[in-house]
Amino acid sequence: MTRGPDADGDARITVETPDGERHELTASEGAVLRDVLLEAGLSPHGRYARRVNCGGRGLCATCGVRLAEPPGPDHWHDDLADRFGYPRLSCQLPVRDGMAVRLLDKRVWGSRGGGDAAATPPSADDDGSE
Repeated sequence: MTRGPDADGDARITVETPDGERHELTASEGAVLRDVLLEAGLSPHGRYARRVNCGGRGLCATCGVRLAEPPGPDHWHDDLADRFGYPRLSCQLPVRDGMAVRLLDKRVWGSRGGGDAAATPPSADDDGSE
């Protein structure tokens, strides 16, 4: 069941962080989701992209979020997200009442996890032979 915005035109949003915390936010219907998240201290960006991003112009794809019920695509980013299962860009999403947003655990592309030898960078005197 979808409920409408309250009398002031405010929409209620539920935000879930990567560690499972839930936050209830209120914002103006139609506001940019990225801006609302940042104002609430819930950055949609990863650690490095908080300082280096496109500023909400839809160019860097660092503000991706998952939506429980995404609206139909009206932007080329959204069309690709729907087609390939990518996150939606919060800088391109207008806030709507009842929106359920999940922030993603962001990692640097190409980084390696774990403590194995493959994750250790080679030393300067390493010639690559074993």
